Amino acid sequence: AEHMYYFSELALTLNEPEERVAPTDSRLRPDQRLMESGRWDEANVEKQRLEEKQRAVRRRREAEAVEALEEGKDYEGYIPQWFERKVDAVTGELICVYKGGYWEAKDKQDWSRCPDIF
Repeated sequence: AEHMYYFSELALTLNEPEERVAPTDSRLRPDQRLMESGRWDEANVEKQRLEEKQRAVRRRREAEAVEALEEGKDYEGYIPQWFERKVDAVTGELICVYKGGYWEAKDKQDWSRCPDIF
């Protein structure tokens, strides 16, 4: 651990790749993999690409929301795949609750519901 920034063994293994996970799993981020391989310049270029891709998606969603508003239509916006927002009955706070589907998709290796985020 003293050679790896004094992280515990658990901390060092948390980002280890795992097979059969969703293509949106953060451990699959290409910039992360490059960084962990010590390829810093390539990782920075890839990080910039991913961030711009995210910004483009956000701009598209914002434009769709404006267009829907101008046309008097409802716009739902982004809907998470595996969670739904609910109000906690005890605290009254907005929370995210697992709505199912991930483990079934993992068993079947059917990731068709996952967006292309990388």
